[in-house]
Amino acid sequence: MTDTNYTKLFSGNFIVVQMLRDRLESVGISPIVKDESESGRLAGFGASIQGFQELYVSNEEHVKAKAILNEVNQELKA
Repeated sequence: MTDTNYTKLFSGNFIVVQMLRDRLESVGISPIVKDESESGRLAGFGASIQGFQELYVSNEEHVKAKAILNEVNQELKA
């Protein structure tokens, strides 16, 4: 098993991931965005789901980031 210092916080479309990333960065959290389709495109391969991304945060910041994710989810439901 591989140990990592990062936990997946969210996965979804590009627009929501970018909004969440901006919100996290505004409070000093530096997330990592993983975009398999972009990686595949750059390598010359096709991608199964365009615009689908995953957002990871450090384990130490996960609780704070989860609270921000909940705020964003509430805003999107309104």
